[in-house]
Amino acid sequence: MDHQEQWEKIKEIVGAALDREPSERSAFLDGACSNDEALRAEVDSLLSAHAQASGLSESVLATQFVDLAQVSRSFGPYQLLQKLGEGGMGQVWLVEQSTPVRRKVALKFIKTDMYDDSVLRRFQSERQSLAIMDHPTIAKVFDAGATPDGQPYFVMEYVPGVAITEYCDQKKLKIRDRLELFIRACDGVQHAHQKAILHRDLKPANILVVEVDGKPMPRIIDFGLAKPVTPFISGESLNTQLGSFVGTPGYMSPEQADPSTQDVDTRTDVYSLGVILYELLTGSLPVDPARWKNKRVDEVLRQLREEDPPRPSTKVSSDRNTSPSRALLRGTQPSQLVSLLRGDLDRIAMKAVEKDRSRRYGTPTELAADLNRYLKNEPVIAGPASAGYRLRKYIRRNRIAVAVAAGLVLLLAGFAAAQAVQLRRITRERDRANRITDFMTSMFKVSDPSEARGNSITAREILDKASKDIDTGLVKDPELQAQMMHVMGHVYYTLGLYPRGEALLTRAVDIRRRVLGPEHRDTLASMDELGMVFNIENRYPEAEKLNREVLEVRRRVLGPQNLDTLTSMSHLAKALYAQGHYSEAEKWEREVLDLHRRVLGPNHLDTVLTMQLLAATLEREGRYSEAEKMDLLVVDAKRRVQGSDSPSTLLAISNLGWVLYQEGRYAEAEKFLREAAQTGRRVLGPDHPLETGLLGRLATDLDYESRYPEAEKLQREVLAARRVAGPERYETVTAAENLGHTLEDEGRYAEAEKFLREAVETGRRVLSAEHPAVLIAMSELGQTLDEEGRSAEAEELERDTVDAQRRVLGPEHPSTLASMSRLARVLSHERQYADAEKLAGEARDVDRRVLGPEHPDTALSTYNLAIVEERLGKHGEALRLLLEAITHGLPPGNALGIEKDPDFNSLHGDPHFEALVVEAHQRAAATQKPK
Repeated sequence: MDHQEQWEKIKEIVGAALDREPSERSAFLDGACSNDEALRAEVDSLLSAHAQASGLSESVLATQFVDLAQVSRSFGPYQLLQKLGEGGMGQVWLVEQSTPVRRKVALKFIKTDMYDDSVLRRFQSERQSLAIMDHPTIAKVFDAGATPDGQPYFVMEYVPGVAITEYCDQKKLKIRDRLELFIRACDGVQHAHQKAILHRDLKPANILVVEVDGKPMPRIIDFGLAKPVTPFISGESLNTQLGSFVGTPGYMSPEQADPSTQDVDTRTDVYSLGVILYELLTGSLPVDPARWKNKRVDEVLRQLREEDPPRPSTKVSSDRNTSPSRALLRGTQPSQLVSLLRGDLDRIAMKAVEKDRSRRYGTPTELAADLNRYLKNEPVIAGPASAGYRLRKYIRRNRIAVAVAAGLVLLLAGFAAAQAVQLRRITRERDRANRITDFMTSMFKVSDPSEARGNSITAREILDKASKDIDTGLVKDPELQAQMMHVMGHVYYTLGLYPRGEALLTRAVDIRRRVLGPEHRDTLASMDELGMVFNIENRYPEAEKLNREVLEVRRRVLGPQNLDTLTSMSHLAKALYAQGHYSEAEKWEREVLDLHRRVLGPNHLDTVLTMQLLAATLEREGRYSEAEKMDLLVVDAKRRVQGSDSPSTLLAISNLGWVLYQEGRYAEAEKFLREAAQTGRRVLGPDHPLETGLLGRLATDLDYESRYPEAEKLQREVLAARRVAGPERYETVTAAENLGHTLEDEGRYAEAEKFLREAVETGRRVLSAEHPAVLIAMSELGQTLDEEGRSAEAEELERDTVDAQRRVLGPEHPSTLASMSRLARVLSHERQYADAEKLAGEARDVDRRVLGPEHPDTALSTYNLAIVEERLGKHGEALRLLLEAITHGLPPGNALGIEKDPDFNSLHGDPHFEALVVEAHQRAAATQKPK
């Protein structure tokens, strides 16, 4: 029997049962359902829901519990005091706990005749749901277990409160106070959603209000119908059964009332919150459950799914008999209440209870944010975007100022007509200028290579001509002139033409500071954009200074959770990251990510971008496993939302490949790095700065796979492009270092030294002597000098590098460990064997602990320790370490060079060493198989 046939049979049995007297139903159901326990459970569920919705007392549906009062008034540390409530799945008792602390708690039992697997899973799900949540508005779980006779229970916080609607009526709270209390409840539901928990039975009785220090605080209880977005236990099935529905009629969403809909999401709880909001505003539900008393269950569910409720203001004005008392409970008069509800509150409530969930608020945070906007007299998302509407909001926010202005208008009535004519003329000119700006902006956008590769030359000509004409064409309108400079500066920046973008943005900032003031949002926007240009031009201290200035103003003027403020925090983190201040950058990024998740939700594009920035910082800190997990989530989200060809997606794919490279998984890394580079060349073109960066990463991975000719070719291409873009740049430093590294691996030490010295000297001049990129280049140069037989110079350079890396990056950072291993090798060449053995052993031990025994860096430090042991004459230990290094992922280049390494000359002829050489060649050949 398929799903639809099963549902039709259930409706037929339920309808027939409702036509009978309650005393006759049990016998009828025994026959109608025969021995089909699942069918009987579905029917009983629907009959229970109908009884609850109609207010009937159906004794035939009552399920018996163990009479704990007769069996035992206590067990363990718990003494039963009184029964607090009873639901479809269990009983809740007020209990006194004696140990480890004495307190009153709530204890929930499962029904004795409901020990089937599905109910036990739901009971376990409720317990797990509450246990993983930590929010002041959600009741906490303290303990769980079973009574001596095996009845499951769990212990939770006792909330001696009343339903939110009842509390508001008892205190006669005004609409504003009700909304503020409701917003706090929305925060709690949002927290549950962030823990991947849907409540699915939100109603006033499950949102209790207690007073803490004289202030009301909502507490959300009864997650008995809570549903994890993904199961908590591997293989665990969800609790929804075929043809059944969960929730309370009147508060359940249309999708919950639709037996053909198998999925629910966060918008289901938003609907229930919308019903509670409706009730807080009007004193009644959108749909009166009394209408369902004599209706069949399928008709009730149909009404829930299809019939739209009246607006709250209409509901109050139409209920003339009850509206005076309800208005009194809200501290107002009926006509004033209708006026208060009409408009934004009508729109917010109706958007929250939309039948079509795609038009509903997506999260409780969005609903709460719109209510906050209403309370601040700001335009709401649910409201119209008309100019008149926004003007009315402005007047409400600035009543005194508007009143003064109105008085001046009355005093200057003689000038009003002339000013009106002038204002209309200025308005027409401004509108015309805005249309010009929109038109030019649309033309500039086609110059983005990701959208129209063929138009880039024409767009550049248009842009260059416009930037030259802007001084003369808009000199009489500095505000519009600054706006155009900002737009064109942004487009130049997007094209990678940073100096021209910087010049225009600098002038835009100067004009806006003078005309609009230093704290105007447009001034801050231009400063923000200029800071991004400084950052990409490697002028990091200037970028940091500008970012901090903008952030300070935005935090003070807009507040810490404003989206513009969060953008400033992200930009500051980027400037800190670029300077190698990774721990401070991580602190800002985590703060931004936490706020983005709370304000925008976990799936918003800005949230994903912040995750991308944090993952990059974690990679720089050597926390590769954490970075990889975050990069995987970012790539999936970017592909889904922005598409695989988006520059942002390409960078995310490359970031994932780069982390895999850092973990020594070179073949996996190449797959992602090559995808990003090839797509970038097609979409962005070969000269785009992002494409150059993507190629550079691919070349580095190929080098570590010992595919030196391919790597060298790409690295020379990258370095040439970087030098054209600007020789005094961070990217040019890293490009020179990468090429030097590959040449060193090829044994071309003189050429390698030339590029590595360029990287060190330029890096010290452009970045700082202790920037992580400069320290890496220094360590590579030290290794090259050692290979050239200049051990004394190499030792001095490697010691300086290790000291600085320990101080800047930390003693366990992968780059620090690599430099320690190289220094140990240099010391062994200088016959400082004791120091060399100690340092090499320390580097290898930390590598094994931090990176794992299979990581290529661990294999390399093991290889270097083998060199030291061989120099000490410990041939057996050297052979053992060589075998371990080869077996555990020694990079192919080192493996292939083992027989020519002069450090192992004394081992030639040893059959064990010869066997290791053969194994090394076999493993290197397997690694280098064509992809």
